[in-house]
Amino acid sequence: MTQQATTATADHDPGVVVGEDGLARPAWAAVDPLLRDYYDTEWGMPVTDERGVYERVSLEGFQAGLSWATILRKRPAFREAFDDFDPDVIAAYTDADVERLMADAGIVRNRRKIQAAVTNARATLRLREEMGLAELVWSFQPETTPRPRTFAEIPTKSAESLALSKELRRRGFAFVGPTTMYALMEAIGIIDTHLLDSHRRGSSGIWTT
Repeated sequence: MTQQATTATADHDPGVVVGEDGLARPAWAAVDPLLRDYYDTEWGMPVTDERGVYERVSLEGFQAGLSWATILRKRPAFREAFDDFDPDVIAAYTDADVERLMADAGIVRNRRKIQAAVTNARATLRLREEMGLAELVWSFQPETTPRPRTFAEIPTKSAESLALSKELRRRGFAFVGPTTMYALMEAIGIIDTHLLDSHRRGSSGIWTT
């Protein structure tokens, strides 16, 4: 933690940190400049296009068992290695492409996760015959969103993330467990789990309180 960033006290949650700019953020987004920028500009903002949702499904799958900071630092390499997460291109990947990716030190070299990204690209293309990936994922938006004051109050899964996980698996997707899908729902604005004291609470425009 920098000298300018101090843990808030009194009327603020202990997990919220007020930075030198006077803005309150959760502790995980308060120190590392990369995480702070991601939190301030991207996390929780609506993503409604197919490629954007597919990319985030893929990255959340790669994140399983790892820190998000690791994935975020590798995201430029992921985008280069996976053809900017174009599902049309990735759906046509062959075994040779899987081996190419397994040799790429810039990404997470996990064969099952790489194969899942290919599997999910093909499933994404099939979904175009109906509602499409983005519309399907957003159809699981709940009627209310959490209102956490502390980090401990933020759920890790929900009835909606469980239902979304089951539906995606039914449609041939992999690495889409309920906890992973809850993280996806947080990341793309389907729910708002910003702490109530955070300067980003309600910033998505989907949830105003």
